[in-house]
Amino acid sequence: MADRYLHTVLTPAALAAQEHYYGRHANTGPMPERDALTPEEGEFIAARDSFYLATVSETGWPYVQHRGGAPGFLHVVSPTQLAFADYKGNRQLLSTGNLAVNDRVALFLMDYPRRERLKILGHARTVDARAHPDLVAQLAEPAVRGLVERVFLVDVLSFDWNCPKYITPRFTASEVEAAVAPLQQRIAELEAQLQNRS
Repeated sequence: MADRYLHTVLTPAALAAQEHYYGRHANTGPMPERDALTPEEGEFIAARDSFYLATVSETGWPYVQHRGGAPGFLHVVSPTQLAFADYKGNRQLLSTGNLAVNDRVALFLMDYPRRERLKILGHARTVDARAHPDLVAQLAEPAVRGLVERVFLVDVLSFDWNCPKYITPRFTASEVEAAVAPLQQRIAELEAQLQNRS
C-alpha cells in the first residue's frame, strides 16, 4: 500500500474499529503529498478494458459506475494523471454532477484471471469535449470521436494493490476463445483422421 493511500483511508473511525477488533491500530509514517504511479501500475491500467468509478453526491451518497472500452481506454497521461473519454450514454450524468461539487474519486480496476486489483484515489474533473478536440483526438479512436461528450481528468493522489484472496477468476469471451482454440484445432485434426480411416 502506498503511503499516502494509508494516510487517506485510515480515518479516526477506521483506527477505532481496528483497536476494537484487533487490540491495536495501524501506525503510519510521514505522509507524502501524493504517490506517483510506477510503470507497473501503468502497464496494469493500459491492459484493462473496464474499471469502476466512485464519486460522492452533494447529499453525501456514494455512487459507483462501471466504465468500459477497448484495453487502454483509460490513459496514463503522466505518473500523476489519468484520463478517459466519456461517451453519450443514459443522460443521467450522475458522476459528472457529483464531480461538480466534490472532486474526490476512487477507481477500482480488476484483473480477474490473474486475481489482481488496483485501487486509485484522486481528484477528478470533467471538461466539455466540444471545447477540447485535441484531448478527444488523443483519447478516442477516430470512429468514435463524434460520440465523446466529456473528458474525465483524474489527478492521482495514491493507489493500493489488494491481495488476491477471495477474487474468483473470471474470463472474457475472447480470453476463453483464445484458450480453447488449440483444443478446437486438435479436435478438428482428430475428426479428420477418423474420417480418413473410414
